[in-house]
Amino acid sequence: MLKTLVLLLLLLNIAITQSAEYKLHGVLDIRATSANTLDSYIDSGYGKFTSHDGNNISLAQAGIDFTVDWDTGISAHVVANGYSDENETIVGVTEAFLKYRSLPNSNGYRWQTKTGIFYPEISIENNAYGWASRNTLNSSAINTWIGEEIRVLGSELALTRLGKFNDNNFDLTFAVTGFINNDPAGSLLSWHGWNIGNRQTLWTESRAIPNLPARLPGYDLNAQAEKSDPFIELDDNWGFHLRGKIKFHRKGQIALGYYDNKATPYLVENGQYGWRTRFGHASFIWRFPNAFEFTAQYLTGDTLMQSPVKMDVVNNDYTSGYVALSKRINKHRVTLRLEEFSITDNDNTFGDNNNEYGKSATLNYTYRYSKPWLLSLEYNWINSVRAARMYINQPYNLVERQWQLAGRYFF
Repeated sequence: MLKTLVLLLLLLNIAITQSAEYKLHGVLDIRATSANTLDSYIDSGYGKFTSHDGNNISLAQAGIDFTVDWDTGISAHVVANGYSDENETIVGVTEAFLKYRSLPNSNGYRWQTKTGIFYPEISIENNAYGWASRNTLNSSAINTWIGEEIRVLGSELALTRLGKFNDNNFDLTFAVTGFINNDPAGSLLSWHGWNIGNRQTLWTESRAIPNLPARLPGYDLNAQAEKSDPFIELDDNWGFHLRGKIKFHRKGQIALGYYDNKATPYLVENGQYGWRTRFGHASFIWRFPNAFEFTAQYLTGDTLMQSPVKMDVVNNDYTSGYVALSKRINKHRVTLRLEEFSITDNDNTFGDNNNEYGKSATLNYTYRYSKPWLLSLEYNWINSVRAARMYINQPYNLVERQWQLAGRYFF
């Protein structure tokens, strides 16, 4: 929290003392939801949607993206988000960073640096202000998890080779990020499983976890806090994220990356464990004639948490992927996304079975009423098998469905 305040004060001081251009953008998202599900994972339940069972009206997102630009190539960014439903109202910072982008040299090479709190560049669908998605209301399982647990405090250095300087129709980018403050990442994925939603964890927010039998007194997870705080540092080890991207002019892009938080898996502080979490990710975007767009993303990795005597307590492999096809017709857009996900539990901890397998489908229709206003109707379907639901006499194999009607204003 102190580091966050220091960074925000630094950005504010720079903005006040320097001549600059100010930009304020954001999103307001109001939704009516009808869901056939369980208690939401947001409140430690096993439901795979942000919303609870039944009918709900909510402020699904109120996002602000404040940017200060200087003619030196330096810019400052602060992103804040708020959410409100029948259970809670919460507001806070999700990103705050300084960025510098150089002018390209005579060979077309350009440097870019970013320092502060930010998302590693993984998602290809959260492409609007406030890390919202324009084509769907809910993110995929991959990016629902990224929004919940993956955020870093660190610095990224990226080098781009611009194709127009070299008679190529593509740009190449390579980047490396060093970071801290993401040691417990992996705990919520293990204990919630894969989910479908749009709710980002705020920087200082902690998230409730299910009341597993393994958390009872005398069992392996009895020291675990009731909530996981994904954005803390426990061992002072620096994690890293590597990525590369080929961007084809006016056509699409291919990207690859690897993340490793380098956390020490047997450290525990105030009920928060270190989780050694690492994964590789790949994504693809391609734009076809007649306003068709195809996107795909895949992520696979593992996470490990141990006892203080270095015995495995949670040892999971995880995988998720999706393909999506979107078609625009004047002011109308239709998007279909299909997903598959799994978690494989490799440990023998009593009362903590994290095995999971599931499939999901999302169908979205969006109408652009005016330039800032989007009206969307979305249907979400998830069929999942999750062993941990049997601990509280809920179905091992469960189908969940959800309809959402949203009015979104982008400014």
